[in-house]
Amino acid sequence: MADFPLLRTGAVTQYPSTASVRQDTHVLRFVDGSEQRWPQAGTTQRSWTLNLARVTEEELAAVEEFFAAQQGRFGAFAFRDPFDGVVYENCSFDADSLRCHLFDEESAQSSLIIRTNP
Repeated sequence: MADFPLLRTGAVTQYPSTASVRQDTHVLRFVDGSEQRWPQAGTTQRSWTLNLARVTEEELAAVEEFFAAQQGRFGAFAFRDPFDGVVYENCSFDADSLRCHLFDEESAQSSLIIRTNP
């Protein structure tokens, strides 16, 4: 399985980047209108919004090549959480297109979302 490319500093992303965790919930509604809720087992999904605001043209090209090799959302790859260092083996991009802005050789920008697959 492919690994998400690192920046030349060895980091996955630049700050500010965000991470979130989502878990599906079962809801049982009773006749009297009250509810009982509990998490659905095995449905935790993590996602990261990566900020690549000041990367080089070379670093951005590596991300673009990786994105193309994964065919957007279609591919799966390993991703190291930039906040706690845990490697998640089954991740995908959250979009089929990637927006990149190249200002000059030493200044490029992109933002992307990565998520774990169920």
